[in-house]
Amino acid sequence: MTRPTEIETDYLVVGSGAVGLAFADTLLTESDARITIVDRHGKPGGHWNDAYSFVTLHQPSAFYGVNSLPLGSGLKDRQGLNAGLYELASGPEVCGYFDAVMRQRLLASGRVDYYPMTDYRGEGRMVSLLSGAETCVKVRRRTVDATWFGTSVPSTHTPAFAVAEGVRLVTPNALPHLARSAGPVPDRYVILGAGKTAMDVGVWLIGAGVPADRITWVRPRESWLLNRLCTQPGEEFFHDSIGAQARAYEAFATAPSADALFERLEAAGNMLRIDPAVRPQMFHYATVSTGEVEVLRTITNVIRHGRVRAIEAGGLRFDDAFVPVCEGALYIDCTASAVTRRPPVPVFDGDRITLQMIRMPAPTFSAALAAWVEVHIGDEARRNELCAPCILPDTIGDYAQTELANLRNQLVWSSEPELRRWIRDSRLDGFGKVARAVTPDETDKMAVLMTLRDKAWPAAANLQRLAGQGAAAAPA
Repeated sequence: MTRPTEIETDYLVVGSGAVGLAFADTLLTESDARITIVDRHGKPGGHWNDAYSFVTLHQPSAFYGVNSLPLGSGLKDRQGLNAGLYELASGPEVCGYFDAVMRQRLLASGRVDYYPMTDYRGEGRMVSLLSGAETCVKVRRRTVDATWFGTSVPSTHTPAFAVAEGVRLVTPNALPHLARSAGPVPDRYVILGAGKTAMDVGVWLIGAGVPADRITWVRPRESWLLNRLCTQPGEEFFHDSIGAQARAYEAFATAPSADALFERLEAAGNMLRIDPAVRPQMFHYATVSTGEVEVLRTITNVIRHGRVRAIEAGGLRFDDAFVPVCEGALYIDCTASAVTRRPPVPVFDGDRITLQMIRMPAPTFSAALAAWVEVHIGDEARRNELCAPCILPDTIGDYAQTELANLRNQLVWSSEPELRRWIRDSRLDGFGKVARAVTPDETDKMAVLMTLRDKAWPAAANLQRLAGQGAAAAPA
């Protein structure tokens, strides 16, 4: 089928990943607009198409995807490291889900056009990556940038270190297929990186039968981790999830410093760390179970010399050290940054919408809410007030600023009755439903809700102070 050379649309959505699809889904529900979606991938789902096969969501499937279509079965896992907690969709499940969203929801509406394997060059120009054919798009309302996060996964990024000839370096995507690759069984597995991908690889290797003493882990920085128990939907987890929010508000309201804040959150059960003897200085909202932490603690050969500068024939070169590694080691690159950290910009700016996180860490909820605001709020200043971006934290000093933005946004949303009603009914906002289900006779739960109410303003005030400390400590 020949592509048209010219088309018209109300909204041009650049990116068919989770964010772009969540925006388009809510826009379709709330308006009569025509939508065109363009993406360089051959299938919807964005970076999920490039991820390693054993990747899963960090948090329950109940909070992810588009508003109109549930992801997963709503059941709890009965075995494994997530046993007793709500299911985590696997990478293949997420890809299948987004394919169904595109086919059964968006395209089936008759108001959505989809251009896969197509590069958007700006100024209304789309170019097929297969044929080179160009299509000019006239956008009647707005162009929606759903690529702001610049998500990077190991299979698509370029390592920032030199690799000597003969060194075996792979991405996590290759691990399940090692039996088909040339070369002997590795004598040692060396994980490069300290983020969630590296944690997934460590858990996968040990689960696949690799002894922990044959794994070396290069961790440039230690990370604080969210306890997945505190992210569970369902009334049976009220004291774990809503209770965790109340405990967080108490810590927000009283902690004298960023380090003290995380230590109090750890004592409350909200935060975890892999090595109890090392104080983490990184926080990316990575979420794990206590079972995963216990497995990762069995990897005791940990290298902490900052970032790798080169993999040489006999080992690893750092700025301040050379660490020998036996020949025959398999190096696993988990150093992709996941998201690109940029200064936030207004979400609404003339004829352009730039989708960003307006509730951390909830990218699809954020995109869906922005779509609702686009349709129902006419004033651009008010739109941006309702959709103030949250920064993506890197250091522990950034966390206060991010949580302060979360609190502020929640307060602003509560002042807009129709938006408050939309949030109440949104499947992507699971905690609100759990809180609203509490009845006055449930005195223990009512006490938790009272803590949330009473601590909100003190929390905001102290987070403001902590955010100032973080900004002052940030490098120029």
